[in-house]
Amino acid sequence: MEPLTEHTGRAIVLRRDHVDTDQIVPAAFCKRLTKSGYDDALFAHWREDPDFVLNRPAARTASVLVGGANFGTGSSREHAVWALRDWGFAVVVASSFGDIFLRNALKNGLLAVALPAETLGALADAVEADPDLAVTVDLHRLELRAAGGCHPFTVDKHARFLLLNGLDDIAVTLRGQDAVLRYERDRRPWLPSMAPGSLTGEPMSSRGRR
Repeated sequence: MEPLTEHTGRAIVLRRDHVDTDQIVPAAFCKRLTKSGYDDALFAHWREDPDFVLNRPAARTASVLVGGANFGTGSSREHAVWALRDWGFAVVVASSFGDIFLRNALKNGLLAVALPAETLGALADAVEADPDLAVTVDLHRLELRAAGGCHPFTVDKHARFLLLNGLDDIAVTLRGQDAVLRYERDRRPWLPSMAPGSLTGEPMSSRGRR
């Protein structure tokens, strides 16, 4: 993943609360065997409505999604995060998130920012009043800046470290690969019969009966 330290982009507003993962990505799209290429699946059912916000030309270049309350509730499918990411969103702002969606987002390089409902409403109003409004999310300072306002937010400490450094949990483990290999090379076997050169090819049960 690319490091995410500070992001500035245009935003679109989805004025809906309790948007669940089945609405973000309908189940039919979850049969795919890849982790990318889901931009066509994002809000697929809602996009059948020509007036839906993602069908507006400005939505194609937006990288910040301003939602409502309880965004990403429902099933644990990671596809919801992949689809938002593949569309081009780097940040989703809401007043609250589904717990599993929040974890999936942060693990997949999508920053989920929770703001108080009143602050979120004012941000949504400002974006709708000026579609070209720049929204900046600063992960170093843990603040969102837009329309002259500066709003603090919090992010899980470990998730913030991963995002700032462009890492996932596997990449963090691989950073200690040399230490793991040294440990495997030098450690004493926990079972004496498994020591190098001790294998006779006989079952342990037969050796134990001697």
